[in-house]
Amino acid sequence: MASVKQLLDSKGNELYTIAPDATVFSALELMAEKNIGALPVVQDGKLVGIFSERDYARKVILAGKSSRNTQIKDLMTAKVFCVLSTDSVDKCMLLMRDKHIRHLPVLEDGKIAGILTMRDIVKVLILEKENTIKDLQSYISGGYLTN
Repeated sequence: MASVKQLLDSKGNELYTIAPDATVFSALELMAEKNIGALPVVQDGKLVGIFSERDYARKVILAGKSSRNTQIKDLMTAKVFCVLSTDSVDKCMLLMRDKHIRHLPVLEDGKIAGILTMRDIVKVLILEKENTIKDLQSYISGGYLTN
C-alpha cells in the first residue's frame, strides 16, 4: 500500500496557497490558472483553512456576495481535515469518504507539504487493484513458477 509521501512525490510537489486576507477573486484566478479546485489558506507558514470551489458556490454566489470585495478568511473552511505524509492512501480515502471532502492537505513536521485530491487517491487505488489482478492472473496461470 502506497504512503501519502510516495503519492505526493509521484504527482509532484507543486503547492499553491492563499493568504486569509486575499480576495475570493484572486483565489479564483489562481485556481483557474493552475487548474485546481482548492487552495490551502496559510498565514505565517501555518495552515488556517481551506478554500474550495464548493465554498465559492455556496458562500459567495448563493449568498449574493461579491468575489472582488470578499476576503478568503470570511468564507474559508476553518476546520480542515489533514493527513500526515506517513499515512496510508487507504486512510485518506476513508477520511475523504467519511467527511465528504474532496481535498486533503498533507502535513509533514507540522507544515503543509502538499494537497491530495479524490482523483489522486482513486488513481492510486485503481493502479493497486490492477496490479493485484495481474498478480493473481499470473499465479492462477502458473506464471509464479521459476525454473
